[in-house]
Amino acid sequence: MKTEKTEPVVSSLKKNQEKFPIIGIGASAGGLEALEQLFGEVPENSGMAYVVIQHLDPTHKGMLPELLQRVSKNKVFQVEDKMKVKPNCVYVIPPNKSMSILKGLLYLFEPIEARGMRLPIDFFLRSLADDQRDSAVGIILSGMGSDGSIGIGAIKEKNGIAIVQEPETAKFDSMPRNAINSGLIDVVAPPNEIHSKLIEFLDHVPVVKTDRIIGKDSKSALEKIIIILRTHTGNDFSLYKKNTVYRRIERRMGVHKIDQINSYVHFLQENPDEVHILFKELMIGVTNFFRDTLVWEKLKEKVIPAKVGKHQPASTIRVWIPGCSTGEEAYSLAIVFKEVAEKINPYGGFSLQVFATDLDNDAIETARKGIFPVNIEADVSPKRLSRFFTKTDDGYRINNEIRETIVFAQHNIIMHPPFTNIDIISCRNLLIYLDPELQKKLLGLFFYSLNADGILLLGNSETLGTQSHLFTPEYSSLKIYKRGNSNLDPELFDFPSSFSRAKLTVNENKISDKPTMNIQTHVDQLLLNQFSPAGVLVNENGDILYISGRTGKYLEPAVGKANLNIFAMLRPGFQNDFAIAFRRVVMKKETVILHNVKIGTNGSTIALNVTIQWVNKPEALFGKVLIIFTDVAKTSENKTLSKSGKQAAGSTREKELEEELQRTREEVQNILEEMQTSQEELKSTNEELQSTNEELQSTNEELTTSKEEMQSLNEELQTVNAELQSKVDDYSRVNNDMKNLLNSTDIATLFLDKELNIRRFTDQATKIFKLIKSDIGRPFTDQVSQLIYPDLAEDAIEVLRTLIFIEKQIPTKDGKWFSTRIMPYRTFDDRIDGLVITFINISDLKQAEEKLNETSQFHRLLFDSSPDVIIKLSTDWKILEFNSVAEEVFGIKHDDVINKNYLKLFVPEPERRKTEQLMNQLLKQAGENKIEMKTIIAGTAETEIEWTANVLSNNQKLPLEVIIIKKKLSHD
Repeated sequence: MKTEKTEPVVSSLKKNQEKFPIIGIGASAGGLEALEQLFGEVPENSGMAYVVIQHLDPTHKGMLPELLQRVSKNKVFQVEDKMKVKPNCVYVIPPNKSMSILKGLLYLFEPIEARGMRLPIDFFLRSLADDQRDSAVGIILSGMGSDGSIGIGAIKEKNGIAIVQEPETAKFDSMPRNAINSGLIDVVAPPNEIHSKLIEFLDHVPVVKTDRIIGKDSKSALEKIIIILRTHTGNDFSLYKKNTVYRRIERRMGVHKIDQINSYVHFLQENPDEVHILFKELMIGVTNFFRDTLVWEKLKEKVIPAKVGKHQPASTIRVWIPGCSTGEEAYSLAIVFKEVAEKINPYGGFSLQVFATDLDNDAIETARKGIFPVNIEADVSPKRLSRFFTKTDDGYRINNEIRETIVFAQHNIIMHPPFTNIDIISCRNLLIYLDPELQKKLLGLFFYSLNADGILLLGNSETLGTQSHLFTPEYSSLKIYKRGNSNLDPELFDFPSSFSRAKLTVNENKISDKPTMNIQTHVDQLLLNQFSPAGVLVNENGDILYISGRTGKYLEPAVGKANLNIFAMLRPGFQNDFAIAFRRVVMKKETVILHNVKIGTNGSTIALNVTIQWVNKPEALFGKVLIIFTDVAKTSENKTLSKSGKQAAGSTREKELEEELQRTREEVQNILEEMQTSQEELKSTNEELQSTNEELQSTNEELTTSKEEMQSLNEELQTVNAELQSKVDDYSRVNNDMKNLLNSTDIATLFLDKELNIRRFTDQATKIFKLIKSDIGRPFTDQVSQLIYPDLAEDAIEVLRTLIFIEKQIPTKDGKWFSTRIMPYRTFDDRIDGLVITFINISDLKQAEEKLNETSQFHRLLFDSSPDVIIKLSTDWKILEFNSVAEEVFGIKHDDVINKNYLKLFVPEPERRKTEQLMNQLLKQAGENKIEMKTIIAGTAETEIEWTANVLSNNQKLPLEVIIIKKKLSHD
């Protein structure tokens, strides 16, 4: 059998060079080290762009670009407004800014949140997901808090890539762990391995194609995977969009580096855990509070008020949210309803029942807890946070008044029966994952579930398709629809139990719409079934929800503050028996009848039977208690007086029993009064405790706010500390370099402040001054030195005054010599901050100078004592030496010829050029040579003289000087 390969998996970088991945990197406390490790492994031409978002101190100048440039092979920029993102570059957010991206351009915003409440990582990653979609990559590194987890969810929703630093390698693992707990992460790795893991992942993830044509063999393998999922999880994905399912499968194949889908089928069979992971991948439910702000504003301003206005007082509005994920949308709707209800009727009168369902049991469990990370602050206003949430160590917990309005349940919308008599259905961003046939069926199901004029909410990318005749647009741009008046096909009523492909049947008899049933209709119907006696409907606490018939002779308003509780309104005579029976009904969910109860009313006594019934059906009244009052007719006196003998015999006994019963009732009454007194005292104590609790709660909120601010400040300080530590390391290295440089020069150096106190010294300075480390900070004039330099302090003060350096050669007591240089100490900002005194050992130079002087004197002695004419010339024929014999021969003094041109003085002008050429040739001949030239000497005109010339050379064998010698001439 021929095996068909899936589409070749080639890196998207190679397939599309113009669209390159943009990687958003979020870090906080401890993130600098992780960033350095990450960028240390990024090659010079990776083909990607990197945007770093870090929690920075808004008042501190950012040093992060400079620090990252040391380790990065790519150019690092601090972002400026509207900066274009280019591949092979690193972009760093500046301090005290929020940043977003649109069409590949980075935009900077002034943060509107208070310090300590900002979530810059989530803010950027969400914009990155919207802008780059499947080319977006999110990386979360070390940090405190949960910033970044919502942004990672947004990236995964757009089919991007989510990577997290391994928590064990992070200095602060809160941010990585919160991201991992979202269940959306593709890769978890240490920072130095993240880039290589990303490259491997990209190389195994194909470019997304919306018009993918799945081959026959691939389709067969896909169906096998769906069967495996159904077998292990009980959920059928056969009616999900094939391209969506296939794309999610390819993601998992990329993680495991599997190229063929058939191989992945075998991998699933051998690894049951991978089946669960794939199921979670298919179940990615990315949501957040008040998503699509315009939709929620319209619900609050128009839709929900209109819906509440059509309901009777004390009625319940029923809402169904299929695909609720972790509950954010359900809680959002409950909050908006609460705000509307308080505005329309602040004293109550309406209730909300939300049924929030999802296929993913883990998501449902998370929703039931009602605890959300602190980064919901980006979506929930501070007013709503303080009104509907309680701050905890784990984040924010939804308050009970909202939580109690919502029922979360695991529910398969395809296989399980739907909820009915629903007023609002919110099914946003679920239909886009389903194929058109299933979409059609679900829209019909929603039509069936909704009451007349019920509201349907869909996602921004979803439409009614072929079912548009079932709903009328209410606000079409926001995807808000109202249930229409169309008749529903009967085939849809069989949908909840199981789903099969539609059968082509003709049904001419259309079922009419179900009438709207409210709480009054249910109660009236229930009382009619009991021959319409007087009765009331209460909840489990005894609060009266509805009254039917004339109940005035059984109930009366309680004195004091208005109280619609059955226990407070019962007439005297049977409160105790009623309370016991009511408690039994609530506990055992059964019906209890109190027979022949006597109560006083308007000065007389009546007998009645009281039926207390637990209500199971209809569903709208489930959990309520119905109380029915039935009068009992009096027994005829004729029947009473018959058989008078027997009555007389039993009257004494009856009287005794009645008296005993009366005493018992009085005792019970006393006990009840004592209980009421105790209850009032307990209420008073409870009020005091509640007041104390409110004060403690206020103090706790203040402490929580301070804690958040301190935590934010701590993160910023951690970042600044890391940057400063890096700078300290740099300065330490520079300091070591300078110390080694100064020591290697063998120059003794003293650094003094303006008061001439010692600031620093080199090791060589200890050989001149008796210095130790404890001398730092002391006046250098107090130090004992070997220098014979009594004016050192005065010269130092003079340099400070004039800012002109002084340099002197100073001997020491042990015969050494130092070149001492006193200079002002200038800072980088050109400010004088003391002195620098250097001592260069010139003892060897001094010795060489003395020897040179001695040699010079000896040379001069020999030069002048010679009987010959000796003249030393430079190579340009200037006279350097002229001995006394030459003075006598030429008749001119030594000082008159030094540094003057020999040819001009002593060679006749016609012979000068010829003589110069001969002498230039002489320079090329080392050693002793003979040269004849006409010379002007004292007392004669011109004389031909033969000179002995010696050319002196330097170390490079180049002519340095010429000495010409001639035996002493006579003047005869």
